[in-house]
Amino acid sequence: MHEDTPVRFSDELLSFLWETTKIVVISLAIIVPIRYYLIQPFFVKGSSMVPNFQDKDYILVDKLGYRFDKPQRGDVIIFRYPRNPSDYFIKRVIGLPGESVKVANNTVTIYNDSHPGGIILKEPYLTSSQRTEGNKVWKLDDNEYFVLGDNRLQSSDSRTWDALNRSFIAGRAWIRLWPFNAASKISRTTYPELKD
Repeated sequence: MHEDTPVRFSDELLSFLWETTKIVVISLAIIVPIRYYLIQPFFVKGSSMVPNFQDKDYILVDKLGYRFDKPQRGDVIIFRYPRNPSDYFIKRVIGLPGESVKVANNTVTIYNDSHPGGIILKEPYLTSSQRTEGNKVWKLDDNEYFVLGDNRLQSSDSRTWDALNRSFIAGRAWIRLWPFNAASKISRTTYPELKD
């Protein structure tokens, strides 16, 4: 009777290990494609998007949407930092491909086919204490975006390192999960002054 006990234990152990391995493999087969092609978790680091996004906010990034559509003005995006692609940044899309963007006198002016004389962007997500410093015009090519942080005085963005190539964009900030009291879908900001 004592001789049967190790055999049973061994069989149970092998069965347990086999079941665990199957669960891990199936989980990876589901999670890995979701993580790399559909949804990616992201922790906000730093204060460049305050007050709309705080340090340590936990958000989900929609990686699928931009496979079928282009980033739009007002989208909050996650992208690889052009000067160090191992780092990821979060910023807001301000200028679109083919446009010119002027930053001067604490304003952002957009020049495009519909507004060749330029139109000043109204940015309701900025606090009254924010200043958009700079004095320059950027001409975006057909694959470039101009991105800015909402906390302009604490943001490294297109004013510093130039336009963002589309190839660096990982996805759109989709849902904030943490902190719980701020959990919500992240909506695109609209700019009525730029409607044609």
